Amino acid sequence: MNKQSNIASGETLTVWMITDGKIGDDVQCEAVASRLSPDFKRRIVCPRAPWSWIAPWGPADPRDQSENPTSPISPPYPDIVVASGRRAVPYAVYVKQASNGKTKIVCLKDPRSQRSKFDLIWAPDHDRLSGDNVFSTLTSPHNLERQISTARKNQRGPIWRMPRPILGVIIGGPSGGAHYDAAMASHLAETLNKRATEFASLAITPSRRTPSEFVSALENSLTHQSHFLWDGDGDNPYIDILANADTLLVTADSHNMLSEAVSTGAGVYVYRPKGNAAKLDRFVAALKTRGAVNEIDGGLIPFDAAQIDATQEIVDEIRRQLSLPSQRSRDH
Repeated sequence: MNKQSNIASGETLTVWMITDGKIGDDVQCEAVASRLSPDFKRRIVCPRAPWSWIAPWGPADPRDQSENPTSPISPPYPDIVVASGRRAVPYAVYVKQASNGKTKIVCLKDPRSQRSKFDLIWAPDHDRLSGDNVFSTLTSPHNLERQISTARKNQRGPIWRMPRPILGVIIGGPSGGAHYDAAMASHLAETLNKRATEFASLAITPSRRTPSEFVSALENSLTHQSHFLWDGDGDNPYIDILANADTLLVTADSHNMLSEAVSTGAGVYVYRPKGNAAKLDRFVAALKTRGAVNEIDGGLIPFDAAQIDATQEIVDEIRRQLSLPSQRSRDH
């Protein structure tokens, strides 16, 4: 598939990202939209009931289907929309229709509805989505390259000052059947206490999805002599951990977290919560085949790993398939 673009090579590409504000969707859309155009616009949608209930199958909230300046999708319409999340799907389709097809719409992840109305759909390999307007990569897009590079130069950060080598531990939360309970907290703590002996320090951060009870149980069970566990106070040290850890241990319940971890070049160990989604297990298996991750078997030791980052590949494929003009050189 190669859809002809109406954008002349000398024109500036106008881009919107449309989500309902969920962090996982925002991360992916911002990564792609910002590389398509540094002046992209963020459009956050918040449909009312019942339109929020029936998304992505129904229409956009009628309140937003007008030229009302308070609508997040009021014209002038952009050249490209990059959308993600079920509530965003009807809005992207509406913009395409309202622009008489001049706006090209790209969906990140399976829209689950109205697939044929999208000019292009990106989905991770493990979703096994196919179609004339679909392409896939192993990992998901993100925009952390510059942040990680900056964090590595910051010698005043608390993670940078920890004794090395450092094991960074990235914890997700209940998702797709993954269980986060006291038993898992106890098992993870035991794993770190007994198997992380090669590391002088542990730097641990939970995510927004991690239950507070889980964090407390983990803290109470850790005995490693030098460990830092973020308690939610102040800025999340997530980027600092990705930047400075010699090795990473990441729970396998998040495609985004694992994609970001393997982009750093550090060796990544995978911790599988009980009830983890089968498609994420397929993703882990593919990463292991590529030499980017290891399972926790005998112990946790530093290892050389393949570095994988599909972000620019995804952007380049969008430009190719939509016949968009080449990106002007930018300093990343």
